[in-house]
Amino acid sequence: MFTDMVGYSSRAQADEAAALALLDRHNRLLRPIFSKFHGREVKTVGDAFVVEFESALDATRCALDIQRMLHYYNLRIADPWRIRIRIGIHVGDVVETDGDVLGDSVNIAARIVALAEPEGICLTQQVYDQVANKAGTTFARLPPAPLKNLRASGSIYRVVPVWIEPGRRRPRAAGSRNRLIAVLPLASISSDPQDGYFADGLTDELISELSQVRGLSVIARTSVAPYKTAPKSIAEVARELGVDTVVEGSVRKSGRQVRISLTLVDAETQRHLWSHRYDREVDDVFAVQEDISKRTSKALRLEIDRTGRSDERPPPVPNPRFGTVTTGEAYDLYLRGLVAASNPHENGYAEAVRLFELAIRVDPTLAEAYAACANLYVTVAGDEVAMREVIPRARELARQALEISPDLSEAHAALGNIALQFDHDWELAETEFTNAIALNSSNVVAYRFYGMLLRTLARYDEAKQVLRRAILLDPGGYDQMTLALVEILSGNLEVGVRMAEEAGGHHRRESLAHRLHLGLTYLQAGRPADALRMADSPRDGATDSERFDGALLDALVGRPDAGRRAAEEAERGEAKSYTSAAHLAMLYSALGERARALDLLEQDYREGDATLWLYYRGVFFDPIRDDPRFLALLRSYRLPGDPPRHDESVPRGARGRRPARSRT
Repeated sequence: MFTDMVGYSSRAQADEAAALALLDRHNRLLRPIFSKFHGREVKTVGDAFVVEFESALDATRCALDIQRMLHYYNLRIADPWRIRIRIGIHVGDVVETDGDVLGDSVNIAARIVALAEPEGICLTQQVYDQVANKAGTTFARLPPAPLKNLRASGSIYRVVPVWIEPGRRRPRAAGSRNRLIAVLPLASISSDPQDGYFADGLTDELISELSQVRGLSVIARTSVAPYKTAPKSIAEVARELGVDTVVEGSVRKSGRQVRISLTLVDAETQRHLWSHRYDREVDDVFAVQEDISKRTSKALRLEIDRTGRSDERPPPVPNPRFGTVTTGEAYDLYLRGLVAASNPHENGYAEAVRLFELAIRVDPTLAEAYAACANLYVTVAGDEVAMREVIPRARELARQALEISPDLSEAHAALGNIALQFDHDWELAETEFTNAIALNSSNVVAYRFYGMLLRTLARYDEAKQVLRRAILLDPGGYDQMTLALVEILSGNLEVGVRMAEEAGGHHRRESLAHRLHLGLTYLQAGRPADALRMADSPRDGATDSERFDGALLDALVGRPDAGRRAAEEAERGEAKSYTSAAHLAMLYSALGERARALDLLEQDYREGDATLWLYYRGVFFDPIRDDPRFLALLRSYRLPGDPPRHDESVPRGARGRRPARSRT
């Protein structure tokens, strides 16, 4: 396989330094994808890669992955940083000499690159014969074209990628809508209250299914969940979530029989766009979900055509699991796992893992269960349990999910998160997050942790774009607090503080967790008096994580006793929940015990948890920020240099952290 960057030579002539920086980013984005498909990088020739693969199918799938990732990467990036490449693939015998490969096969692959369009892939007849019915994409034969000084047998083909939609026009700006949809928690009307889990789990699954409809953005479960216990009118829901359509309905389960009643409502007019009732067995629920996504897409397309507010919506993405056979028992366990995972304060983590693992044993082809379990492990790693204890299993589960369903967005997000949190492979993490988003533009988890990656690497403008998308999809989540910290890091102190104060809506602002996180944010922005006010919040009924955050805040505002008690409890093994060495190091650093804090951070890195990347700009690490041991740790993680220490003329606002112990 040969790759070639479009327009690189002219860029290098115009601005060599900028072109070299762009080439470095190009290399960092592509290299992780080669190894993912068992590719061996033979060499680079300027802006081109020469890569050898074990099979033509691996090479083709790798090329598709690269072009898909770059396509969606370019949609969100400023023009000077856009990367467009051509790819050529040929299969044949080569001669290997001193690590290089030579021969006509190599030369043919190099020549057909020029026949590809920007963002295109060309391959020879020999490759086409091996991959035509296996690559999951469409091919078009090119008109005959001579290859300079070479004779190639057979035709040349180009790949028609799924993101190219001939004849599609950009929607008109005037009168266009957000195309946001919310799936309200389905009401359980079963005679047995124990069947309530089925309605909750099916709500999650419908959100996931509708997320596969291309061009449709679906609000995340965490933002619609409050409406289960505090229902509101469609108009109120639309106003609070910013959506223009809402799905509501009910579920009745009796043994293996399920009745699902659903209605799609236009939020502005209250008009029912469609209603339908399904009477099926549990085994058929996947087929019901496929039908629902098709009906929803069709109803929205007809509504848009009727009002003239936009051009035709592209068709839904095919569901990779549709047509497979999943047992009712496995699906039932999977739904129970989804519900347990959404209740972390009720021993949900351990119960969800148990249920997902059971579902996998009952039906080893249920890719969603593998991915859900992998993402759950990654979510709790470092906060509920040591990373080294669960990440290897999470990696195995995510890879198994992709073997069953290679385009499962949730599995790509899990691998991205593992690369981010455990491997600290920033390039691979970015590739996987971009892939996850390309496959499902409503994958809020991918946006959330991609934003965290960009913040860690000090790419603040990009982080803001990604986090704003996460907030759009999950307005009730914690992403607004993360965005507030990014604003503070980039010097917009007042904007960041105001955003943190308003994060999460009224119900969230009344919580102890928000007040404590806000206190830490005030310290970041150089407002100690406001931080002290938050530290005075009543703490009756505080959770374990709230007690930790409170102790940390107390230490930072000059009240060390609570911090010392929390540190001593953890050291004696008496803490009520898991406390990582990095979290304990925060306390010791805030208490001024520099040596102990550094010992713990080195232990954290040595033992494999290594979570300093997430917290290293936190204000609690100011006492050790200039210590050579701390700086050596930053180099070990390949983290960008820390900004200068704050003084009185520069508010304490250039340090950011995600709210402690709240990984979601």
